[in-house]
Amino acid sequence: MSNYKEEYSKKLTSVEEAVKVVKSHDWVDYGWCVTTPDALDKALAARMEDLYDVKFRGGVLVQVPEIFKIKEPEKHLSWNSWHMSGIERKAADQGFGYYNPIRYSELPRYVRDSKDSLDVAMLQVAPMDENGYFNFGPSASHSKEVCNKAKVVIVEVNDNMPVCYGGNRGEESIHISQVTYVVEGSNPEIRELPPSKPEEVDEIVANLIVEEIPSGACLQLGIGGMPNAVGSLIADSDLKNLGVHTEMYVDAFVDIALAGKISGSCKNIDKCKQTFAFGAGTKKLYDYVNNNENCLSASVEYTNDVRVISSIDNFISINNAVDIDLYGQVNAESSGIRQISGSGGQLDFVLGAYLSKGGKSFICLSSTYKTKDGQLKSRIRPTLSNGSIVTDTRANTHYLVTEYGKVNLKGLATWQRAEAIISIAHPDFREQLIKEAENMNIWSRSNKK
Repeated sequence: MSNYKEEYSKKLTSVEEAVKVVKSHDWVDYGWCVTTPDALDKALAARMEDLYDVKFRGGVLVQVPEIFKIKEPEKHLSWNSWHMSGIERKAADQGFGYYNPIRYSELPRYVRDSKDSLDVAMLQVAPMDENGYFNFGPSASHSKEVCNKAKVVIVEVNDNMPVCYGGNRGEESIHISQVTYVVEGSNPEIRELPPSKPEEVDEIVANLIVEEIPSGACLQLGIGGMPNAVGSLIADSDLKNLGVHTEMYVDAFVDIALAGKISGSCKNIDKCKQTFAFGAGTKKLYDYVNNNENCLSASVEYTNDVRVISSIDNFISINNAVDIDLYGQVNAESSGIRQISGSGGQLDFVLGAYLSKGGKSFICLSSTYKTKDGQLKSRIRPTLSNGSIVTDTRANTHYLVTEYGKVNLKGLATWQRAEAIISIAHPDFREQLIKEAENMNIWSRSNKK
């Protein structure tokens, strides 16, 4: 440890000195979710007005970076997101935020193989351990590949960052020998991401899904009110010996685990481990994953690999959508041309769950939404609106669930799936959807009227 401490001391510097390495036109990786830098961000913001065309990459921001708050940020920087949060949507609206379309599972390979320069990587980490390693906290994701690729790596030590175990793949941490500079910030509390409060519609949908889950199943939950409602119901259910293999670890998993429903004993791989690529939630989550040997923080290249997912029996994937059309095409990431999130791993889990022995994937959404002026609109549309992104193709959609029921679309002809999808639309919109289906030649004479 003494040698590592000596190397640590040599590389320790002030945040003001560390950020001087960033130059105009650089590509800068800004961590991922809760590992986005804090003290480094403040120091860099203080000199951003002297820089131009600095290109940042990151994603799932849980707090507004100080670099976003400078005067006319669009003249000095661009933010390039792998997956947008509400903060990043606002950056896009202001003209300096952009989305990088990619299947999240492909991100580590992209970083490895890209010929594009990665000049600087800066991210928050847990304190160095006795073996000289800094843990990435609940954000293994693609962090190791970023650090391997960057010309300069700056770690910002935060005593409050939870330590997450990573198994034998070594994706959860970086060694002091690979670090260029170490800075010590003010140790802020890890930013919380409170779960969305389930509404009545969410709870109805959750009930329809939970009855399809057997004991011993392995769960993947997306983020939002509906997956959280599913988690609450599972925690109160008679289900047992559940497993976890997911992209994002959320509070719902903690609730299920604390209720004694998760053992992971039925998993074909990573037996008795809750496997995830990254996590964000309340302090309850950070406290739970900290030094928890039952949790496994892994590269998204592993967690979201269709081959890995499909190797786990009774895999249950539960995700949200923005809207869906009568062909069964799912849009889970944009509102027309406005990007609101990202592709993430939804398609990977939809594909992997169906390939799993006994597996099922569920796309859930409320049947309607209200516009700002109070108009009721259907989330089930004849065709997706102009510019909307197809996250899951019609050939891949398995179960679709609204508060009016659930339907299995796999293998249905166009007229059959139109009928099935319309059957779970809001009653006020069904007649119009039938007329549209007739115009689209996907409504058979044998269809129910």
